[in-house]
Amino acid sequence: MNAPTPAAEPLLQARGLCFSRNEEPVFGPLDFELEPGQALLVLGGNGAGKTTLLRVLAGLLAAGEGEVRLAGRVVDRDHLARGSAYLGHLPGHKAELSTLENLEFARALAGAPASLDLAEALAGVGLAGYEDTPARRLSAGQNKRLGLARLRLQSAPLWLLDEPYANLDLDGIALVNLLIQGHLAEGGAVLLTTHGAYAAPPVPVRTLELAPRRRP
Repeated sequence: MNAPTPAAEPLLQARGLCFSRNEEPVFGPLDFELEPGQALLVLGGNGAGKTTLLRVLAGLLAAGEGEVRLAGRVVDRDHLARGSAYLGHLPGHKAELSTLENLEFARALAGAPASLDLAEALAGVGLAGYEDTPARRLSAGQNKRLGLARLRLQSAPLWLLDEPYANLDLDGIALVNLLIQGHLAEGGAVLLTTHGAYAAPPVPVRTLELAPRRRP
C-alpha cells in the first residue's frame, strides 16, 4: 500500500502574532493561515491595525510576538519581504520619473526578464499613452494603476493589498478584481483590506476580523 501523500503546507501561516506601538497594543494575538489560491479579507474599524498587519507581513515592521511561516518555514522580515508583494496607501514610486522609467526600475528590483514589454504592462492597466508622463502628473487613480503595473512585475506568491480599490473608478475596480482572480488561478494568495464602501473581490473570500487590542 502506498503511503498517503503529506498535506501541503499553507502558503502563509501566523501564530500568536502581535504588534505594539510605544508599548500600546495594536493587534493580536492573531492565528490565521492562507492556502494557495485563497483570498483573505481583513476587516476592522479605524485603529484596529489592518494596515499595520499588512506592513508586518510585508517585512516593513517587526512583530512584537508570535511567528510567521511561509510554505511551512518560519521566516524573518527579510524572507517576508522577498516572499510577498505589497501595495500600500502611498504610490511607492518616484514622482519625477516617468511611468515607463518607474517600471524599468521596478523590473530591475524584481529581477523580471529584460525582455518583458513594459509598454504592454502599462497598457494592461489602462496607462497606454502615458509612457513618458512623470508620475507626479498622474491623478490618484492613475498612480494606483501604476502601482498595479509594478505589482504584476513581481513573482511573489503572496500579494498584500491595502485598500486596492481606493481612488479607482469602476473600470479600475474591475481591473483589480481581474488581477486578483488571475493571481489566485496561478496558485498565488491574496491578503487585502477594503473600505466599507467597496465590495470584496468576486472570488471565494475568507475574513479576518481585527479589533483594537486592550492592555491587560
